Amino acid sequence: MRRAVPWLVVATLAGCGHGGKANPALAPTPVTQAASPDQLDQEWDQAIFAFRHGSWKKAGDLFQKVTTESVPGDPRVAQAHFYLGEVQFARGENLDAVREFRRVSDESPNDPLAPEALLRVGDAYADLWKRPELDPTYGTTALAAYNELQSRYPGTSAAARGQNRIAALQEKFATKQYKAAVYYLRYKAYDSAILYLKDLVATYPRASIAPEALIKLIGAYQRLGYKEDMRETCGYLLRFHARAPGAREACPIEPGTS
Repeated sequence: MRRAVPWLVVATLAGCGHGGKANPALAPTPVTQAASPDQLDQEWDQAIFAFRHGSWKKAGDLFQKVTTESVPGDPRVAQAHFYLGEVQFARGENLDAVREFRRVSDESPNDPLAPEALLRVGDAYADLWKRPELDPTYGTTALAAYNELQSRYPGTSAAARGQNRIAALQEKFATKQYKAAVYYLRYKAYDSAILYLKDLVATYPRASIAPEALIKLIGAYQRLGYKEDMRETCGYLLRFHARAPGAREACPIEPGTS
């Protein structure tokens, strides 16, 4: 939406040196002048056009000009920072994108774009966690951003989508746990594998990998002769994941039981 902005009048004071001579050290510092309403409208339209056509560099340069040439309070400043974040995200400059999105959510928390910007903070971090087996630091930071979104902007469309992003991240965290357990099982380090599998099931019980983790856990208990733990885990598996592939084979029903 176009909005005209008033001229910004910038007053500068020049100091005088001793004896009436100008002191170069006190010369006025150049100040960025606000663009005229027509100039801003033109730059904004050009920036949006470049953005929609994937001209990322041109769009980024123009949105940057809007942020420096607009007067304080112009709503296009927050919008320009948001678009700058999208441009940098599209160019793979995720951490730069995070800074721009953060400026919107933190400096303009009441702007309609603030929840969307916080969602995109999480998206930019999540995108940096490429595979579950890698360092999950970016995934953890993304999760924190999505949880912050739930806390600061509950009930918004962005928060609802953030909840879906949280579920997707939890799947990756569960998969990471599962891969670590399988690694230890491969080397017969059953106690270490059990720790990972139990934590997975307790922390991410709704993860799609949870039934398979339970089956692996039962197998580890069987190897170690932990019959009571095996019996309890089988009860849990058959109660909540009876139809999971391999569940009945891992826990055959004993004669005389229902």
